Amino acid sequence: MARRPPVLSLVLPSETGRVLSIQSHTVQGYVGNKSAVFPLQLLGYDVDPINSVQFSNHTGYPTFKGQVLNGDQLWDLIEGLGDNDLLYYTHLLTGYIGSASFLSTVLKVVDRLRSINPNLVYVCDPVMGDEGKLYVPQDLVSLYREKVVPVASMLTPNQFEAELLTGIRIASEKNGLEACNILHAVGPTKVVITSMVVQDKLLLIGSHQKGKGQAPEQFKIVIPKIPAYFSGTGDLTTALLLGWSNKYPDDLETAAELAVSSLQAVLRRTVADYEKAGFNPQTSSLEIRLVQSQEDIRNPPIKYKAEKFN
Repeated sequence: MARRPPVLSLVLPSETGRVLSIQSHTVQGYVGNKSAVFPLQLLGYDVDPINSVQFSNHTGYPTFKGQVLNGDQLWDLIEGLGDNDLLYYTHLLTGYIGSASFLSTVLKVVDRLRSINPNLVYVCDPVMGDEGKLYVPQDLVSLYREKVVPVASMLTPNQFEAELLTGIRIASEKNGLEACNILHAVGPTKVVITSMVVQDKLLLIGSHQKGKGQAPEQFKIVIPKIPAYFSGTGDLTTALLLGWSNKYPDDLETAAELAVSSLQAVLRRTVADYEKAGFNPQTSSLEIRLVQSQEDIRNPPIKYKAEKFN
């Protein structure tokens, strides 16, 4: 009987890692896994995507069609991987999840993966809403707060999501830092509020607690506002933060600088290309130019610097 060939991503792992990414999928356009998998591969990761939904296009279009995976179907895939000894991952990445039952199964996945690799890094983008608007069922908020945040290694909420998770209103940089501290106390050692508007300035705030009980190292990056709206930027940001923070495990500032610089290059190319095509980029949601921005993902020059909080 012929010997089964080894799984090379397990036997000869890349220097970066092996990521299980549970996110949405669109046939056309770049959101969810379509926005996260390719950049992580460019940064050297083996990435195995599980598509929580498969839609024709993102839901910002006039119509969309497709299928939604339920919790039982997700667990079926996990069991299939487990039956073949394929569940060793260095990272788990999750983004948009539409139901409490699916999110509860994700918690089972975290436990299963950590039983195989106790050092699993779980990067969670708690996608719940933006700009004061909730776009998931209300029961997901408490599930994220009480069950998911405590098991996450890195959390990447936006301003509104950080408010939902901490119960505080974020109207200043000080509030943002306070929110990070509250989240550290529950579990994650790295917290990045990926977009926050304070006094008309757009900021990223990062916080890294390197040891239990230690004061976290905290910083901000001022991000230039681009007068356009894009789909998939949050998914791309979290993927880039995972990618670079694994390469700089003790230097979240540099990881965030690289992620922000890379993202801004992608967005500027996107705007320029829409303008080249004769379209006013301020009139509609734009699909990011991911494939055309490969070099900006692999080797972004750092153009946006972190400023430490004392």
